[in-house]
Amino acid sequence: MLKILSITLTFLLTCGTIIKAEPASTLILAISQINADVLFMRHALAPGFGDPANFQLDDCKTQRNLDEAGKQQAKLIGRELLNSGIHFNEILSSKWCRCKETVSLLNIGKWKTFSGLNSFFQNYVNKEKTLTNLRRKLSNLNEGVTLMVTHQVVISAITGSASRSGEFVAYNTKTKASVNVSLN
Repeated sequence: MLKILSITLTFLLTCGTIIKAEPASTLILAISQINADVLFMRHALAPGFGDPANFQLDDCKTQRNLDEAGKQQAKLIGRELLNSGIHFNEILSSKWCRCKETVSLLNIGKWKTFSGLNSFFQNYVNKEKTLTNLRRKLSNLNEGVTLMVTHQVVISAITGSASRSGEFVAYNTKTKASVNVSLN
């Protein structure tokens, strides 16, 4: 059934027809379509650009954080994820506060931080070390789908896809195929 939906969606999109599907089913379809084993999520809305000059990883007051809209966005996305029935074998987050708060507000299960998801945008961490750590993790994933809450620069470096705040990129670590999905 899911394969038929995938073929139908591909046909309709190829023909230029705009369709509207339920957000959760769109996410399931994207995962199925490319046999994704990773679901990258860019953190929810955090106004501004980069982090302040006094940035410290262990002090959220020195970071760009979620605003009220971002907090609500994370909660709504979390409800959609719960409604989707998708089970994540592992949930990982960047050590940045906006990512940790996003994954916490999703409220979809236990999670832990992983340095391979940290932002190298302003050189607060070494880009090559971070990506090497992430690539090592991606090559040794357990069976199923892993959720990784991270930053635009990390998602783009691995998938080649740009993403907005709160958006997902379904990714197949073997074929390198990716599909962007927005739930809100």
